[in-house]
Amino acid sequence: MTDPVVAKKGAYPIELEPGEYWWCTCGLAKSQPFCDGSHQGTGLEPQAFTITEKQTVGLCGCKRSAAKPFCDGTHKTIG
Repeated sequence: MTDPVVAKKGAYPIELEPGEYWWCTCGLAKSQPFCDGSHQGTGLEPQAFTITEKQTVGLCGCKRSAAKPFCDGTHKTIG
């Protein structure tokens, strides 16, 4: 698998507590936008990121953002 599946054409707005998280890069996880191990055998790996203070973020759903794991609006260009 070279291209991830588009899980959602938009962001996943979510309030996160401080801590480390694993963002799904393959688009196959049932627990979007977080990794649940569904990437096994795809050649894609989840991306770790850290939140240092409680905040609401928009995590990328199309898996093509240049600001991964955060949404940058790239989903608007997907057909």
